[in-house]
Amino acid sequence: MALPWPFRALIWFCTVVSVSFAHKNVLFLLADDGGFEMGAYRNRIVQTPYLDALAKQSLIFNNAYASVSSCSPSRASILTGMPEHQNGMYGLHNGVHNFDALGRVRSISTILGEAGVRTGLIGKKHVGPGEVFKFDYERTEEQFSVNQVGRNITNIKLFVREFLRDAKENPFFLMVSFHDPHRCGHITPQYGSFCERWGSGEEGMGLIPDWHPIYYVWDELILPYYVPDTEPARRDVAAQYTTISRLDQGIGLVLQELKNAGLEQDTLVVYTSDNGPPLPAARTNLYDPGMAEPMFIRSPDPKSRRNEVTYSMTSHLDLVPTFLDWFNLSYPESNPPNPLTGKSLLPLLYTEPPVDPDHVVFASQSYHEITMAYPM
Repeated sequence: MALPWPFRALIWFCTVVSVSFAHKNVLFLLADDGGFEMGAYRNRIVQTPYLDALAKQSLIFNNAYASVSSCSPSRASILTGMPEHQNGMYGLHNGVHNFDALGRVRSISTILGEAGVRTGLIGKKHVGPGEVFKFDYERTEEQFSVNQVGRNITNIKLFVREFLRDAKENPFFLMVSFHDPHRCGHITPQYGSFCERWGSGEEGMGLIPDWHPIYYVWDELILPYYVPDTEPARRDVAAQYTTISRLDQGIGLVLQELKNAGLEQDTLVVYTSDNGPPLPAARTNLYDPGMAEPMFIRSPDPKSRRNEVTYSMTSHLDLVPTFLDWFNLSYPESNPPNPLTGKSLLPLLYTEPPVDPDHVVFASQSYHEITMAYPM
C-alpha cells in the first residue's frame, strides 16, 4: 500500500538529513535596519558581492518577516522565540527607554549554554537583562563603543577569529550582530547620516583597515517604492548604500574566518535583519517595508537546497526552533507551560511544502522609544 504524501516526505526528509558532522555549529549573521538592498534581491545598484555569494549557497527566503519592527523588541523576539507580549521587551533597551525582557524568559543563548554549546555574541546586543541574554563570549557595546564592535569590520574579524580559535573542541553558536546600516546622524552627525564617513580614512574619521568604501551617485539610484523621489532622499539612500557595502565586506571577512578555521563544513549559517530600513513607512511600522526581511540559510549538507527560493511564510519566531532542531535539542518545559509558536525551518532546506492559504505570520506594534508609542 502506498503511503500518503506527507508520510513519504517525512521518511525522505529523515533520510537526507542524516549527515555526519564533527560538531554542529551555528553562525548567525544579523544586520541592523537592513532591507533588501543587495543583488540577491534584485537591487542592481548597491554592490554586495559577499551577500550575493552567500545567497547562491543558501536557501533564499522570499516571505520572511520580523515579529516586531523595532530594534530591541525584534532582537528579544529573535533570541527567545517569543513575541514581545510574551517576552516583555516592548521598547528599546538602551538609555532612558530602559526596557527589559521578563526575568523568567529563556533565550537561545542560555538554553544552548546549559546543553554544552559554547555561545558568543559579537557586535550590537541591545537587549536585557543580562542574565536572560547571557553569552559565554561577549564583545558588545557593553564592553566597547558600538561602532568599534558593530561597524569596525577589522575588529569584528579579529573577535570572530578569537572566538573560533577557542571553539574548535565543542559545538558553538556565534551571533555576529552588525550595527550597519543603522542611522547615526542624529547622534554623531559629523560621521554622516549612516556613519558612512566613520572609518573611511578621511581626516578625523579614523581608518578601518579592511574596509574599502564604495560611494554611490545620488542621482543614479533607483529608490524603493516607499521613499519619496527627492534629492535629499536620494542623498540619504546613497549614504545608506555605502554602509550596506561595509556590512557586506564584513560578512565576507567573517565567512572567510569560518573557512580558515576549518569549520565551514560543520556550520549552519543564517543571515537576516532585525527590522526594515529607517525610512518612511519602514522601520517601526507594520507596513511591509518595516516587517519584510531578507533571510538566507546555508546548510553544510550538500543535499540541501542552494540558490533556490522558498515562498513559505516565515517569521523570526521560527529561528529559535530552527537552532534547537539543528542541535537536536528540545525547548525546556516550564510551569505553567509556555510553548514556542514558531517552527523549525530545517525541513524547508530539503523540500518546498504545498502552498497553504491559511498560513500567516504574526506581528505587533512596539513602543520603540518611550516618546514614540505610535507608528512613524
